[in-house]
Amino acid sequence: MIRWRKGEVLGIRRDWPGAVELEVSVEDGTQCRALAYPPLVGRPEPGDAVLLNTTALAMGLGTGGYAMVVAIPDRLPQDPVGPGHLVKARYTPLQATVQGADEQDSPHHELLRDADSLDGMPVVVADLHSALPPILCGLYASRPEIRVAYVMQDGGALPAWFSMSCARLREIGWLCGVVTAGQAFGGDVEAVTTHTALLAARHVLKADVAIIAQGPGNLGTGTRWGFSGVMAGEAINAAGVLGGRPVAALRISEGDQRDRHVGVSHHSLTAYGRVALSPAEVVVPALPGEFGDQIRYQSADLASRHILVEVPVGGLYEALRKSPVTLSTMGRNLDQDRAYFLAAAAAGRHTATLLA
Repeated sequence: MIRWRKGEVLGIRRDWPGAVELEVSVEDGTQCRALAYPPLVGRPEPGDAVLLNTTALAMGLGTGGYAMVVAIPDRLPQDPVGPGHLVKARYTPLQATVQGADEQDSPHHELLRDADSLDGMPVVVADLHSALPPILCGLYASRPEIRVAYVMQDGGALPAWFSMSCARLREIGWLCGVVTAGQAFGGDVEAVTTHTALLAARHVLKADVAIIAQGPGNLGTGTRWGFSGVMAGEAINAAGVLGGRPVAALRISEGDQRDRHVGVSHHSLTAYGRVALSPAEVVVPALPGEFGDQIRYQSADLASRHILVEVPVGGLYEALRKSPVTLSTMGRNLDQDRAYFLAAAAAGRHTATLLA
């Protein structure tokens, strides 16, 4: 259930496109970090009274550990005047109307109406949002001139504005745009489904490569099927049926304390081994020693459905150290879980070899 609190904005800590981080005094006398999305609630200013959803703070969530500004009651934003009739976050208090690239009033409707092919575009699929920067590091280390779009599924955060990484990667040109699919919103391009999101990445944003993963804040329950990353397998299917070239990035860890995620995560083995029906190129990083042998052994079960591609990782650590955004997964940095980031970067490296 939602935990509600009233608060007052003390100051603005930082902001990036679509989001503002605040310092807020809560009615119980404590202070907390809060996040507001100006496109939804207006821009908060010091002294404003705010209505907060403090559920994430009460639960001690990591990625989403903010109070969320639901409203600025004394200063409501202007009614939207732009076109669009797609409603996302439907039937929630913050449902938003956006213009989808695929809807009839969109300038891209004619382009997408009969679009049915990705023209062989490589589509790199990953389980976690944190894989996006290292995949790009691997790609750009080999092909700095390419255009890459990020397709954000709705298994994690719904607003793309939550991702500081996306904001920075667009700013420096490492992403030519973000497409938000399904219930996710706030991208440069909005789409109804994963399929139209991939088509928009190719035909609207003119991407050479698409990377698809859920937004920050994935959900897992420790059960075989109860995790939001199953949609990685569904993304493989979408890329395959549209004539793309799916590339699967394995979720690998040496630093995770949970047995189910050590080596090749059960998320990858289930999503790619059970959910993905279209064949993909599964990138197996050539890691050294016994851990590398473990990765090869665990990945072997995927060979009945997919093509396993072993990719050397020499030089990728140096490329990762030059990442323009902070590398972090589940609270672990590059040196605390080097294998995770090398696996994602290896997927990027392999994808670079697929481009003409």
